[in-house]
Formats: sequence, structure tokens, C-alpha cells
Amino acid sequence: MPHFFVNTKNIVKDLVTIDDSENYQHIARSLRAKTGESIKLIDENRIQYEGQITKITKNTIEVKIEKKYPSKNCLKFNLYLAQSPLRSDFQTLLIEKATELGIKGLYPVYTDNCAVKKSIVEKKIPKWQKVMIEASKQCERAIVPECYELTELEQLINSKKFNRIIAFCERDFKLSMKDYFSEVPIKENEEILVIVGPEGGFSKREFDLFEKSGIIKLSLGNMILKAETAVIVGLGNIIYEFSDNKQNT
Repeated sequence: MPHFFVNTKNIVKDLVTIDDSENYQHIARSLRAKTGESIKLIDENRIQYEGQITKITKNTIEVKIEKKYPSKNCLKFNLYLAQSPLRSDFQTLLIEKATELGIKGLYPVYTDNCAVKKSIVEKKIPKWQKVMIEASKQCERAIVPECYELTELEQLINSKKFNRIIAFCERDFKLSMKDYFSEVPIKENEEILVIVGPEGGFSKREFDLFEKSGIIKLSLGNMILKAETAVIVGLGNIIYEFSDNKQNT
């Protein structure tokens, strides 16, 4: 059973009352949970609870806490993804995997070669946020990432929100990921933005923008990857590089 997000206001001593309709419907109706079954919960302070369902009414579920501890299911740095939206099924897969890999937020960016209309992307934001919530439950994440509103590359790059910005490019790149991170390792609590383009790749205008803005352009290897594959490989390798650096310090 996946874990579920609760608020500390619903926790009194060793008893949790689940009374929001979304969690209730998922647990009682979709999963058909019964009294006596074990369940995992997590609150806004990243405290994980393991307990047993003691009561199910028409609109509430009561859980007796048996164990609690701080969740370790989060990265030690803040990883954000800026990505040119793909067509429906591929985008859903990408969001699920990026959530599993630990991103803190997703910025849909409208690029020159984006295959999806702006109006469609804007309507999809609430759906993508729900995908993140469900993926976070399934992989027992400590927090749910945020899906931000559609934005432009220039606006995001100029926002000054990040310690460093990396663009994965199949051409016109400067370094391999391994060479780059061996020179400039990731630090704890660092704010990192990763940019991945559409299936058609970045335009010349966008490459010029990266160059002008000093964006780090990295290669993911010799193979040409689909956009959703590039996200999984790129994020996965960044997490690996951080773990590898920590082990060697």
C-alpha cells in the first residue's frame, strides 16, 4: 500500500483521523482497506508514521500510530526540471519518473519547437500536479513536488532563483556530465535547474540564449535520446554524481 499525506492537525497523541475526501476515497473505496490493515502516513514536517487502521466510518478513517520517524526519502539538494511539454502519454510518464527521481518542482517551458499548443499545456497543469501527488504516494516521497505554471525560457533563466542551470543538449555541448561534475561537484541544499528540450531539440535562438546567459551545456552521451529518456537519464546521473561525491569526501 502506498503512503498518504496527512496534516499534523489531524494527529492527536497516537491517533490519526483521515477525513479529507481524496485520501478517504483512495484508501476506503479504491484500495478497499479494512480495519486491522497496516498503513503508512507522512505529515508536512516529513515525519513518517506506520500504523494500523482501527476504524472506518462513512467519511473518516482512524489509524493508531505504532511507529514514527523522520523520512529520508528526499534529496539533499533541490533539483528542478524545466521541460518542454510532450504529447499526453509521454508527458505523464516523464512526470511520474521525474517525481520518483526526487525533483522539487517542474517548470513547463514553451520552447520554439514545442509540439503542444500553449492553451493545451495550460489546461494540463492541474492534471500533471495530480500525477505528481499519486507518484509521490507510490514511491513514498517525503514531499510532493510542485508543477508550476507555463513559463518562457528567458523568464526562468533570468529569475535568479537557482545556484546553477544546466541544459542537456544533443549538439553544441561543452562537456560531458561526468567531466563537469568532477570539476564542480554538487553541494548540499544547492538549487539546481535542469533544462530539457522538446523532441525537435532546441532552436538556434535558444542555443544563443544559453550562450549569452552562461548556461552550462552538457552531453548525455553519444546516443540521441528521446526527450522523456533524456529526463530519466539526466536526472538519474545527477543524483548518482551527488551520491558519488558525498562518498568520496
